[in-house]
Amino acid sequence: MTVEGKLRTAIVGSTGYGGVELIRLLQSHPKVEITSVISSSSAGDAIEEGFPHLTGIIDRRLDGVDPAQMAERADVVFTATPSGVSAKLVPQLLEAGLKVVDLSGDFRLKDGSEYEHWYKHPAPADEYLEQAVYGLCEVFGERAAGVDFISNPGCYPTATLLGLIPAIQAGWIKHDSIIIDAKSGVTGAGRGTSLMVHYAEINENLKTYKINKHQHIPEIEQTLTEIAGEKVTVTFTTHLVPMSRGIMSTMYAGMKGNYTDQDFVDLYREYYAGRPYVRVRDVGVIPATKEVSGSNYCDIGFATDARTGRVTIVSVIDNVVKGAAGQAIQNLNLMMGWEETLGLGYTPVYP
Repeated sequence: MTVEGKLRTAIVGSTGYGGVELIRLLQSHPKVEITSVISSSSAGDAIEEGFPHLTGIIDRRLDGVDPAQMAERADVVFTATPSGVSAKLVPQLLEAGLKVVDLSGDFRLKDGSEYEHWYKHPAPADEYLEQAVYGLCEVFGERAAGVDFISNPGCYPTATLLGLIPAIQAGWIKHDSIIIDAKSGVTGAGRGTSLMVHYAEINENLKTYKINKHQHIPEIEQTLTEIAGEKVTVTFTTHLVPMSRGIMSTMYAGMKGNYTDQDFVDLYREYYAGRPYVRVRDVGVIPATKEVSGSNYCDIGFATDARTGRVTIVSVIDNVVKGAAGQAIQNLNLMMGWEETLGLGYTPVYP
């Protein structure tokens, strides 16, 4: 802790969208001080060179990736790195006595062979996969208290799992019938340049990608299987839409009984009672991505169909906040035993 009693925080990957969003949110956290912003590719540069909007807000140069130096300057480290990087770095940070909230996908899957199949990188050692607490706050928040290592969920899984888990747990939907149609803004693809996110390619366009091959499939199935107590498989298709922020996960499933829209609203409001960042909409009100932009909220709406015996569940989040930096801070709060909402009191930006 610093002399002011604040938790010293370092951010690895400060030049990516997740890292710079952590900076924005942590600036307003009453119990945290950012003591190091870190980038392997831009070490030594002033952070405002890559992000001019931080001019006069973060007056520091980017540090290199040095676990020993991080241990001297910080108490907790957020690792907002590409997959494959955290797998090598996080064990060094934990061994140096640091607490870690990892935003990559390297520690979300408990089966190393599954990780290698979907992510195409060598898996971390089993001991670290076992140690990592999967930080889906509204479902597993009690597991985060007092731990040293949390694996932050992916953006698509956050929206999808929050939309499905209450119905799965209640036994209201058929486990072999789930189809997920998910759409994300281009920040979900990261800050790196590629033809896929080139303006002329994505503007006025809608693209699907990684059909049946997306690395978030096993993460979704692993969590739903744990909740259900039996194997759950899903069909999961992702799309890139020409907007900066936001995820809409539209889920279709066969119902095991005759349930109405109001039944689903009541079930979900009871499940998420006391959880400040899930808002269950009234009957007939379906959420839109703009309504959660810039915030840590997940909004959920429903439409049952007695004719087909199916339910449509719509879940929306800001992929950079609730899907990344905001949920990471929520996990930090739970880890430290603080009020869950600290540093996250942001009203959605509208319009």
